[in-house]
Amino acid sequence: MIKTMATAKTNVIWKGNLTFEAEVNGFKFLMDTDESMGGNNRGPRPKPLLLAALSGCSGMDVASILEKMKVPPYQLQIDAEGDNSKNEPYIYENIRLIFNFTGDDLPKDKLIHAVELSVTKYCPVFAMLKKAANIKTFVNLNNEEIWNA
Repeated sequence: MIKTMATAKTNVIWKGNLTFEAEVNGFKFLMDTDESMGGNNRGPRPKPLLLAALSGCSGMDVASILEKMKVPPYQLQIDAEGDNSKNEPYIYENIRLIFNFTGDDLPKDKLIHAVELSVTKYCPVFAMLKKAANIKTFVNLNNEEIWNA
C-alpha cells in the first residue's frame, strides 16, 4: 500500500554496557535491556520492536484503507503479543495481532476487509514475520471479537 525505497538503512551505535542508540529514518532512540540481564533499562528491547513494527505497518495500511472506504470516525488500538520458543534463540513462535476498534455505527465488514487486506496483501512486516512465526489476527469492535484468522 505504502511505497518504499528499494534499500533501507539503519545506524546503530554502541553507547556502553548493553545500550545502543538506533537511528531510523532520521529518528533516534535507545535500545537496552533490564538490569537483571546486564543493561540499564534505558530503552525498549530489540525483539519487542518487531511487534511494534508489525502493529505500525499493518495499522498504517488499515487506516489508509478505511479512509478510502470513508469509514466514520473510530479509535484503533493494536496489541501484539509474541510467545517465545522453548529453546534459544527464543524466537517468537506464535504472534497474536489484535485490532481493537471503538466507535459508533462502524461497518464490521469494512473493518474486517481492511485488516484482511493488510495482513494478506500489503504489510511487508507481516509477510516477513509470517515466514518465521505463526501469526493469528483478531478484530474486535467495542470489546467484542468480530473476526479472526
